[in-house]
Amino acid sequence: MTLRSLSSLALAVALSGASVTYAAETFYVGTWTFAGAAVAPWANPAERKPDEKDRARLIGKTITIGVKAISGPLPFACKGAKYAMKDNPADMLFQGAFDEMRAKDKSVDPGKLAASLGFKGVSFKTLETGCEFDFHFVDERTAEVGLNDYVYTLTKQ
Repeated sequence: MTLRSLSSLALAVALSGASVTYAAETFYVGTWTFAGAAVAPWANPAERKPDEKDRARLIGKTITIGVKAISGPLPFACKGAKYAMKDNPADMLFQGAFDEMRAKDKSVDPGKLAASLGFKGVSFKTLETGCEFDFHFVDERTAEVGLNDYVYTLTKQ
């Protein structure tokens, strides 16, 4: 094999690796459907009942997470999304809501709360959007987002 063909092969391998890495990091790009909703663990229905109209308005609707924007129903539409993928422990899910719960009541276990919502393990991928909300991934085809005392489950199409 010549030096030129070795260089070409190395370049091809490097480029294909970069493509695979990029694809893995952007698994969230695509169309997602609001498949379900549960009253959030941090909600206090005795003080404020979660808005069922909001839940009904979103279930069955889709959002599309694009490379630079999110389209779909409000408040999820976002033209200037600035994504950052983070690995977070359970206490940081839903913008730290589980940690706030534990601060008020030491018996609260963020890991158990996360497990009750389908999360497995001790670290979870969170897509920060630069918008009003973050997506927390149960897996690459299931995301959860908190809004108005609900945790919505989204499934990738």
